[in-house]
Order: sequence, then structure tokens, then C-alpha cells
Amino acid sequence: MEPAISVRDLTKVYGRGAEAFRALDGVTLEVFPGEVTLLMGPSGSGKTTLISIMGCILRATSGQVYVGGREVSSLREGDLPRVRLEHIGFIFQGFNLFPTLNAAENVALALDLKGIRGTKALRRASELLDMVGIADKAGSFPADLCGGQKQRVAIARALAGDPEIILADEPTAALDSLSGRTVLDLLRSLAHERGRAVVVVTHDNRALSYADRIVHLEDGRITDALMEEKVA
Repeated sequence: MEPAISVRDLTKVYGRGAEAFRALDGVTLEVFPGEVTLLMGPSGSGKTTLISIMGCILRATSGQVYVGGREVSSLREGDLPRVRLEHIGFIFQGFNLFPTLNAAENVALALDLKGIRGTKALRRASELLDMVGIADKAGSFPADLCGGQKQRVAIARALAGDPEIILADEPTAALDSLSGRTVLDLLRSLAHERGRAVVVVTHDNRALSYADRIVHLEDGRITDALMEEKVA
């Protein structure tokens, strides 16, 4: 099976000279469709830097990134938004919803980037909200939603372009226990039932039982002991 994303010998250095900090140091990793991969490790270990490079948000100092078998790390900056739009859905800890738009409109805004607008976009947004279990909240504004509901709107938005890759950065950090499990159930379902490659950066030990693979980072490197650990 071809990996959805692979990175080879990635390094990322912030700053120069005596102030330089090596956030990633020779990271090689493959992520496959149908799997939930957790990126875990202490603060400052390079998790968010890695997922940002995998998502073509941040450029590596050196190394290669392949999305769907295509090498993208050498593309021009202006070509990267198309890669993100066609292949990748992002989920963030802070939800990043627009407060003046209701749930359906927040999802429809992502569809607009795909050229889907008007009633067709709102109909598709309603379908996506139904998929994540909050169809009844389509007309609700973010201020009227609890944390778990906001995150489910964010997941629906991430799915708007039907991406094969879902990258989630601390998606349960701001959620209570029940909401956190609901979000993790959704992410696992996206991988196992819909064949998405799901990568989750997390400190949340609740996520361990949802993972197909755990990748542990320390000091910008993957530790061999946990890289290929499979979770039953």
C-alpha cells in the first residue's frame, strides 16, 4: 500500500548561529490510509513542527515530503495551497471557527474554496454535520455550542474537500472526557470506515486506545522503541 504521506530525513532549524534550534533532526515517517497515527512526546519535541511540515504549512530546512506519492517539498510557495486544498484536512485545538457564521456556514466556507457555493454548499454542509452527529446544530453559532460540538463542526469543515489525509493538532485538549472520546471515535471512524489517513498530535492518554500506531518524538527525533508499536 502506498503511504498517504511520507517524510524522509526531515530537519527543521529555527534561527541562526548560536541562537539556532533544531526542532526536527532526521525524521523519516510513513503514514498510511485507514490508520490512526498518534504523534506523542514532551513539549518542544517537534510534534507540531512535524505535522505542519506534513501539511505543507511549514517548510523543512532539509529533507523531502511526499503527498500521495508526489514530492511536494520542492514546490513553489504558490503551489502549496492547491496541495492542501486537494489532499489535506486540518483540525486544530482552538477550533478556528468564525464567530459570526453559524455551523453550516462555517463548513460551507470551506466548500467555497472547492468551488461549491450557495444552496449546494449549505446542503453539503448539512450532510457533513449530520455525519459528525450534530445536524441539529446547523443554524447555531459557535458561542452557542459546547467545546465538543465546536470540534465536531471543525471536523465537518476539515472533511468538506473530501481529503484523504486528516491532520489534527491536539484536537481533544480543550474538551471534557465525554466530548474528547466522541471526537476520538469520529477520527477513528474516518480512518477505519472511510479509509482516511489520520494523524493526531496529542498529549492526551485517552487517545492511546484509539491508535493503530504511536510515534514518539523526543528532541526532534523519533525514538525507535515506540515507532512501530501497534495498539490492539
